[in-house]
Amino acid sequence: MKTVPRPWWFVLVAVLALLWNLFGLFSFYVHVTAGPEVIASWPEAQRQIEAATPRWIFVPFAVATIGGVLGSLGLLLGRRWAVPVLLLSLLAILVQFGSIYAITPTWALTGIGGAILPLCIGLFGLFLWWYAGKAASRGWLR
Repeated sequence: MKTVPRPWWFVLVAVLALLWNLFGLFSFYVHVTAGPEVIASWPEAQRQIEAATPRWIFVPFAVATIGGVLGSLGLLLGRRWAVPVLLLSLLAILVQFGSIYAITPTWALTGIGGAILPLCIGLFGLFLWWYAGKAASRGWLR
């Protein structure tokens, strides 16, 4: 399939997506490497959530963040494989946050205010997957 020229804002969206997902990857790194002294500096609610979070949650967290970075990079490079990679990232986001809310006291400790960031992350993941699909259907990805 022949690629057509991409609009200037396509690159802007792809760069912003990459920056957003690099921040997510940094958050993953912080959570994976946080030792007892770092965790002790967190607010009480966050410490309780951390203590109740099983280690396997880091698997979908890793898939979500690494997939987001790779998918955004693929988007920036104009590659079609960005679409399934961003879908995988989105599915991992849903598993990660769905599991955290299902098996930890996150909701009880943070309420609706604590759900805002996970909701934004999920919506942005959904947007990126949709956007990549639209870009592919318009011939902007090869």
